[in-house]
Parts: sequence; structure tokens; C-alpha cells
Amino acid sequence: MTDSTPAAAPFPLDRPNPFDPSVELGRLRQEEPVSRLAYPDGHVGWLVTSHSLIRAVLADERFSSKAEIKHTPVARASVSDEPRPAPPGFFVANDPPEHTRYRHLLTGQFTVRRMRELTPLIQQCTHTCLEEMAWQGPPTDLVQAFALPLPSLVICELLGVPYEDRAEFQRHSASLARVGASQEETVAAYMALTSFMRELVLAKRARPADDLISGLTGSDLTDEELTNIGFMLLGAGHETTANMIALGTFALLSNPDQIAVMRKEPERAVEELLRYLSVVPFTVRTALEDVELAGRHIKAGESVTVSIAAGNRDPERFADPDTLDLLRSSSSQIAFGHGIHQCLGQQLARIEMQIAYPALFDRFPSLRLDVPPEEVPLRADMLIHGVHRLPVTWDI
Repeated sequence: MTDSTPAAAPFPLDRPNPFDPSVELGRLRQEEPVSRLAYPDGHVGWLVTSHSLIRAVLADERFSSKAEIKHTPVARASVSDEPRPAPPGFFVANDPPEHTRYRHLLTGQFTVRRMRELTPLIQQCTHTCLEEMAWQGPPTDLVQAFALPLPSLVICELLGVPYEDRAEFQRHSASLARVGASQEETVAAYMALTSFMRELVLAKRARPADDLISGLTGSDLTDEELTNIGFMLLGAGHETTANMIALGTFALLSNPDQIAVMRKEPERAVEELLRYLSVVPFTVRTALEDVELAGRHIKAGESVTVSIAAGNRDPERFADPDTLDLLRSSSSQIAFGHGIHQCLGQQLARIEMQIAYPALFDRFPSLRLDVPPEEVPLRADMLIHGVHRLPVTWDI
């Protein structure tokens, strides 16, 4: 073991352009793939930047997802002043056996077969959004016209949420994802979304329908657990996919030679966009015991941030990783994480994007940016990377 411990530095948030992660992440991956990280709350932990080591951490049960022992690498307000255990149902912030119980109940709702059965619904939702966009005419903001409405409509249908309520949950979800939100704003958004979902759960118990929440009311989950599960699925089900659709369209418009590949091979193309963009830039685990990783001694209680963006640009795993190549095999990309906490809704997100991108460019073959690329506003103030707006136009 060689542990000449380097000085801790903050998580590098700067980006050279809309699509590439910080240059510093690349330097660390090459020179020091397990490096000291200074967390905003004063904690000193670790940053992991290589693809293989990220997978190792995420698959290792000695690294915990528990909320009460986790430190976050970016400064943001939380619901509580003090770290505390995740509420019942927040399975992403649990370890086995709690996580296993929740995951088992939900896995049957997110099988590949069931997600593929949703294809006609997603196609219809896509058609509806694109026809509304065409009716409104150019120019438009693709985020508001297409990237956000489509996954919101799909997750509403899946969970049984009235679509007319989408503006409410979109607004509160955005507040929770904003790095600069005050604690008052964060608490208000959390309470509003929780109240919204609690009312939905009670309504589904009284009048079950053909949706995911109704299907779970027959299990042994309490109202509180169902509320928190719905809370997580609602937020995750539209935020990440919406940002992938918008930022992915931006990337395709910036690399127009790749659009034909997207039309021809959408499954392969979506995997590459997931790798190239990595809109969820990091995730965090905490060591439950002392662990040696790549010659570094990680002590029990130290948080380890893994940079998904750095791992997905690792030249040891992907040749010429900073080039968008929709024909490459990107099946080992880690945009959805790895291990037991790998994203539950990944198949749904894949199918939405595999349908959305080709349909968008088929409906608007002359689609192009309506502003210079450098004027597109990035989500630098948000936990999930993307664009706040994507001004586009097309020929009528």
C-alpha cells in the first residue's frame, strides 16, 4: 500500500464547453484516479475518476448509500440541518436489506418487457408533442416544447398522475435540483411534492386504476413508503430524461453528420449519447470500513464521490473518448450507475430517447439552432447537467 496522501481539492465543476466535463477530471483520471476531495461541509473524502475503479466502488458492499453518513461534493441546501436516515421508501438512500425489499417490489414494474409494452404510448406522446410544436411554429424553445413535456407525459401515464398537474411537480422538482436554492426553498419544494404525492396515493388506494402506484397499493407498503417511492420516481422520471433529450439534441445539431446514424441505429446511438453527455455527473458512497483502493487507504466514514462523467470519458475503456461517435459500442457506459443501485428506470429512459430523437429529426429535418451555440444557457446551477433553454428553428 502506498499512501502518500495528496492535498484535498474541491470537486471541479468548470466545463470547457456544453458537452465535455472539466479538464481537471481528465488530468486526475490520468495522474491520480483516486484523489483527495474537499467537501463543502468541511469533510475530506475521496474522488474516483477511472471507469474500472468507479465500477469497483459501486459494486462493493463496503461502500454505503445511506443518507445519514453521506457528504455531498457540491454546496446545496438540504431539507434538514443535520444528516439523518432516509425516510421509509427512499430506497436509493438505503442499503440491504431495506434496499433489497423495495427494489424487489419495484423491479416487476420496470422489466424490459413491460417497458417495451409502453412503446405505443411513448410513440403517441411523442407524436402529440411534435404536432403541438409544429402547430406553434418556429422558432421555439425545445426544452419547453418537447424535451420536458414528453417524459413528463410518460411518467404521468405510468404513475397515474394527472397530466394537468405537471407544471406543479416540474417547478418543485427544479427547485430541489437547483444548487443555489435556499433551505427555505428546498424545504418548501420537498413538502409540496410530498403532499402532492401523498394525496395521489390516498386517491389510488380508494380508487385503484391501471398504473404503477395503484399496482403497489396491493403490497405491504405503507402510505408513507408509497408516497416517498412515488416522489422519487416522479422526479427521476422526467428530470434526467428531459435533460438528455435537450442536451442530446444540442449535441446532434452540433454534429450533424451523426443525425443519419441516429435515425438508422437509435439503440446504439442512445448508448453513445448517454456515455458522451453523462447528465448525472457524480454519485456518492461512504466507506463502512477501511478499504484499500488503487493503493489509497480509505478510512471508515469517508465519503467517496465517483465521477460518472470522468469514467465515461476514460480512454482505457473507450477509444478517442472525447469524440461523439454514434457507431461505437458504448454498452459499458455507466450513465445509469452500476451495481445494486443501478437506475431502476433505465429501460424506460432508453426507449423514450430511442423514439424521441429519430422522431424529432424526421418531423423537422431542417431543425437547427436559432442562436449561436455559445448563447445556449447551460444548467450550471443544477445538479443534473443540461440546458435551461434550447432555441431552435426550422423551415416551414
